[in-house]
Amino acid sequence: MISHPQTAAGWHGKLDLVYADRLNSTQLIYNHHQAPLKVQRPFYPEGEKVCHSVILHTAGGVVGGDRLSSHFHLQPNAQALITTAAASKIYRSNGLQARQTINIQIDAGACLELLPQETILFNGADYRQDLRVELAPKASFIAWEITRFGRSARGEKFLQGQWRSHTEIWQQGVPLWIDRQFLPGDSEVFHSPHGLFGQPIVGSLIWLGYPVSAEIVEKTRSLFTPHSIGVTQIEHGLLCRYRGSSTSEVRNWFTVVWQILRTSFLNRSNCIPRVWQI
Repeated sequence: MISHPQTAAGWHGKLDLVYADRLNSTQLIYNHHQAPLKVQRPFYPEGEKVCHSVILHTAGGVVGGDRLSSHFHLQPNAQALITTAAASKIYRSNGLQARQTINIQIDAGACLELLPQETILFNGADYRQDLRVELAPKASFIAWEITRFGRSARGEKFLQGQWRSHTEIWQQGVPLWIDRQFLPGDSEVFHSPHGLFGQPIVGSLIWLGYPVSAEIVEKTRSLFTPHSIGVTQIEHGLLCRYRGSSTSEVRNWFTVVWQILRTSFLNRSNCIPRVWQI
């Protein structure tokens, strides 16, 4: 473990985790972290096969100039679930952009469930997040992203600043899914039907690894009645989108979809991370 103090330009937090399968038990064999990022000790609420990890951001929030860099590597047949201890808070920019970069390598037979808690962008935040996944054949990956624009409980709207989200998932040099989103803080964009349409929360859930049947797609759609969702069957996977006003609403929907995929393709029972219940 190496920890460095904050510089004038902001924190540069780093996290490097490597998981390996050892006799049908997934172990965290390498853990290097630099403040403010840290990971709790591994735990196994559903047996030794799946390693659960909880990431901490010890500074409490992200400010302009902060750089957070994470690398996760699942070696062949490793099974891991990664979440965060709390919602991520992105504070109003001081003139500098805050950025998070995550690079993931998932080897054959391995599966990563990346299920962070929501990200809250304060009005005036300038934030970019980049996620790149190298997914080997016969590997699988499920992840979600839930973002709240403005502290809506206080009546705050995201009318200044900007948010960028770039996601790329590749397999042997072929792009499986590339998603680039940009949302400027602006009243017109906030209320536009092509923007937030007056809703403060957006969410995406992606599953890649095995083809999803039409029956699962219809079941996923039927779980949610409002029109502000989308469910798309993609090659070797599934994509869900949400735009609305309730964190619990999108989280509950994503959780049920995740559990359907878990039981259908991973032969696992439902297991809600305990940190979500605190």
